[in-house]
Amino acid sequence: MGIQGICVRSLVAAIVLMATTACLSGRAIAACRDLVTENAGYTVCSFDPKTEEIRVYHSDPAGRPFSDFDALVRQLWEERHYLVFATNGGMYHDDLSPVGLFVEYGIERRPISTKAGWGNFHLLPNGVFSVADGKAAITESRRYARRRPKADYATQSGPMLVINGALHPKFLPDSDSFKIRNGVGVDRGGKVHFVISNTPVRFYDFARLFRDTLGCPNALYLDGTISSAYIPERGRRDRLFPLGPIIAVIGTVPQRSGVR
Repeated sequence: MGIQGICVRSLVAAIVLMATTACLSGRAIAACRDLVTENAGYTVCSFDPKTEEIRVYHSDPAGRPFSDFDALVRQLWEERHYLVFATNGGMYHDDLSPVGLFVEYGIERRPISTKAGWGNFHLLPNGVFSVADGKAAITESRRYARRRPKADYATQSGPMLVINGALHPKFLPDSDSFKIRNGVGVDRGGKVHFVISNTPVRFYDFARLFRDTLGCPNALYLDGTISSAYIPERGRRDRLFPLGPIIAVIGTVPQRSGVR
């Protein structure tokens, strides 16, 4: 795509975003806050799946990966929805297809992977973030494969950060690997917490944040380098890297009343 095509896409996205903002009085907004602990800064966005619509997305109706938040915003607008919050939702291959399990609208698009291998995804145990009937869960992948629970939406990633209250056994408190990281956890009350670090952090410290500060007995790593967030109230729309799976919290555009 040339410069002209990119400019047209950006203009269309800007128009859609302005139209969305203009017509959505009383709309749902992302419940985000800044948090500093142990000299590291984070943005934490929390949602209750009983009252907020949490989904995972990958492709438009023509089968083209969204690749960025702007494309998803445009598609949702056509469907009379809008984007409250979004983040990258797991790792992907060169063609942007998901690595491991991916379930969308109750349909399994990609099968689960339980094998060990190279890279963060295969640093077992890894896990699955799923949503079904207004409840969210994070489940270790092999357990998920055995139980095959019903899911409306699901995406697999890895490694697990917290497993039944324990930190991943491979994480080292004195590691020298510091990166921007993002992940998701579900606390004991069922609330979902999405976290993206604002400063480079270790795996160990990132996992402790979910367990000790946010009270999540299970939490899942989403990625490092490509960590991205869409938070319209904060004017944040990261687009440094292409995206594969996207986890999104959406709202419904209210019906307009009056004379037609």
